[in-house]
Amino acid sequence: MTKSLSRTVAEFAVNLRCEDIPPKAVAEAKRFMLDSIGCAFGGYEAEDPQILLGIHRDLGGTPQATILGSGERTNVVNAAFLNALMVRALDYNDIYWEEDPSHPTDIMPAAWALAEWRGLSGRDVIVGIVLGHEIEMRLCDVGKPGIRERGWHHATLTGFAAPVVAAKMLGLDVDQTVNATGIAASHTFTLGSVTAGHLTMMKNTVDPMATRAGVEAALMAERGYTGPEPIYEGKEGLVHCLGDGWDWEALTNTLGKQFRITDCSYKLFPTEALTHQPLSAALMIREKHGVIPEQIRDIEIRTTARGADILCDRDKYRPTTRETADHSLPYCMARALVDGALTPQSFSEEAIRDERVLALAAKIRGVADPEIDAAFPAKKTAIVSITTADGQTHTETVDHAKGSPQNPAGEGEIRAKFDALCHMLSAERRDEIAEAIGDLENRERFADVMALLVVE
Repeated sequence: MTKSLSRTVAEFAVNLRCEDIPPKAVAEAKRFMLDSIGCAFGGYEAEDPQILLGIHRDLGGTPQATILGSGERTNVVNAAFLNALMVRALDYNDIYWEEDPSHPTDIMPAAWALAEWRGLSGRDVIVGIVLGHEIEMRLCDVGKPGIRERGWHHATLTGFAAPVVAAKMLGLDVDQTVNATGIAASHTFTLGSVTAGHLTMMKNTVDPMATRAGVEAALMAERGYTGPEPIYEGKEGLVHCLGDGWDWEALTNTLGKQFRITDCSYKLFPTEALTHQPLSAALMIREKHGVIPEQIRDIEIRTTARGADILCDRDKYRPTTRETADHSLPYCMARALVDGALTPQSFSEEAIRDERVLALAAKIRGVADPEIDAAFPAKKTAIVSITTADGQTHTETVDHAKGSPQNPAGEGEIRAKFDALCHMLSAERRDEIAEAIGDLENRERFADVMALLVVE
């Protein structure tokens, strides 16, 4: 009998050891953890995590793991969920986009919570981080087209990856890991409507929910609960329900030989990933030519069909929520051209109602370019042309966003982002956190690292 895909992945996960992971992948795991902790502190003060933190305070929970920021403790399922939501809240954490997009660091808090609870080491957490990126990123490659093009959100993929990470942290065997995958993936399919048109708080919440489901599934499997094994390729599994066009070798080929975390990108703008190339191009024009908003007559952005569709639909021209604004190419570009930068503060209620910015956004057109689509995803090109009132047109092309493997972010840029997001912490505490993450493989108790992640 042919081995199931779920079992192949489970065997890889169960046998993976920290010493099997190349130094470059270990280094990236630590950098992504530092970046994600920064994102979580930035998200800690956002409205949606605060709402859910209030709910979980009311519900209560066995104090097994730390909630980042407040330092409160709750059960591992809720801790993983709340910390993942804080990582995700500003749309500033990592991005991998091939056939499908994903944010593998959304899974990282599952490893944090379970490692803290079970007394695991920093080495164990590194394995969990690398494993989460490995499975999630490979799942982004298998669909032709990806599930996003089929109407489903990429949190669906997290429902397959998160239980594998959680099972690894709990030390489950292959059969238990297969069961955990089947349990979580059975119920975490997520509609693409969460990122269509007017966006709500659910845009940032569905991935953390899938992470939470992964932790709960692994706990269930540990106690003998069972789930369907052929959840990918079996009757009424993923393939059956979503149609043909899957390259499953992309999931299983070279497992353990090539580690994908080094192919993931950092975000240097707190916005949807396909905005990064056009934003970079527009800021280059602003700097090179001294263009000021009042002089601009027209802006044309040539991008992918999905970029023009998702980021420039009519709901994106006058956004009323932070979630819609950070997925609005007209708003983001107008804000960046007015301010010369784009930061989390660019999405405050006051900022997104700025009539000067909205008037400039109305002059921006997104155009689907078939040549750009043909080169996607190897190149994620954007071509921006800004025409001024005197008839001059300035054009810039950007193929790879800053922070991508092709255009990498430097150590200083990652640290500067971390420091800016962790403004509520003292410089000494920020240094202490950075030192602990940099030395993660030598930390015998990961719980000691989590103890640092609290507002003083």
